[in-house]
Amino acid sequence: MSDLNVTPLNALHHELGAKMVPFAGYEMPVQYPMGVLKEHLHCRAKAGLFDVSHMGQVILRAPGGYAEAATAMERLVPVDLLGLGEGRQRYGVFTNEAGGILDDLMIANRGDHMFVVVNAACKADDIAHMRAGLPAVAIEEITDRALLALQGPAAEAVLAALVPEVAAMRFMDVGVFDSGFGTLWVSRSGYTGEDGYEISVAETQAEPLARALLAHEDVEPIGLGARDSLRLEAGLCLYGHDIDTTTTPVEASLNWAIQKVRRAGGARAGGFPGADRILSELAQGAPRARVGIIPEGRAPMREGTALFAAADGGEAIGHVASGGFGPTIEGPMSMGYVPRPLATPGTTLYGEVRGKRLAATVTALPFTPARFKR
Repeated sequence: MSDLNVTPLNALHHELGAKMVPFAGYEMPVQYPMGVLKEHLHCRAKAGLFDVSHMGQVILRAPGGYAEAATAMERLVPVDLLGLGEGRQRYGVFTNEAGGILDDLMIANRGDHMFVVVNAACKADDIAHMRAGLPAVAIEEITDRALLALQGPAAEAVLAALVPEVAAMRFMDVGVFDSGFGTLWVSRSGYTGEDGYEISVAETQAEPLARALLAHEDVEPIGLGARDSLRLEAGLCLYGHDIDTTTTPVEASLNWAIQKVRRAGGARAGGFPGADRILSELAQGAPRARVGIIPEGRAPMREGTALFAAADGGEAIGHVASGGFGPTIEGPMSMGYVPRPLATPGTTLYGEVRGKRLAATVTALPFTPARFKR
């Protein structure tokens, strides 16, 4: 893996006994000696520390401050950014002219500028997309900071012991705080369905901060394996699997991420790539929908599994986008795309696993309730 990028915590991962794998061009920990199952359950019960430094951190600055940057960025995302308060962030998606999703991202109002976090695999393309689409905005990729995620019900107590101000933050608040590890950029957010924080820290201070967090008895390091099962239980999309350029936000059941002001009849309706299709689907419904699926029995229905409306005969009507075992729910779980008439919870579908069609039930998402601090 010598041709892969490494994060500032790479040596620490090796020291902790992590199994390392290639991921989005980086050498990343997939699990630690505790194992994926126990890592998952520990994060749900106490707190887990994730290295997400492979993701892209970007600052957008415009001569007119945040409002000008937000007005420009609204040309690329179907999100209300002008209405986003200072010290707050929102989930958004970049769309293409066909209404498909180029990537999902987090967008924060930091007073005089905008801070954006994008996925690792799409980082270069996203930055190029912003530079091409926002010519009057200065786009600065931040390359000298690591990004950590501290997730779980004990996260507040653990981080507040080092940075007391974070205890007052609400879900999707962002702030900049002085600490014994330099200036930290903190958001109360994450991708596990649990309360927690994402912490941007100078790369030279990343390992000291990680060690300080791991020194707490409630914190264990968590790898990509448990990160995936945690986000799947939480019903959260993984780019390149549950969402991509072939899925619209409405098909992906991300309607909640498109505020009224950007919809038909809103003060700033449309104006983003693919608006005609997306606004039409918001009004009339999309032909298919992302749904939760609970297979009968213990066999997981994994990504790519074909879905059928009947136990025998007929063509596939959909597919599984993500699937695996849910340690919290103690059983298999999947998300997939099906025609809208079959998207009602309680509908029975059949997934083809090793040549046999096995029954599964459409269910509401998430599989396990979110525990964000509102």
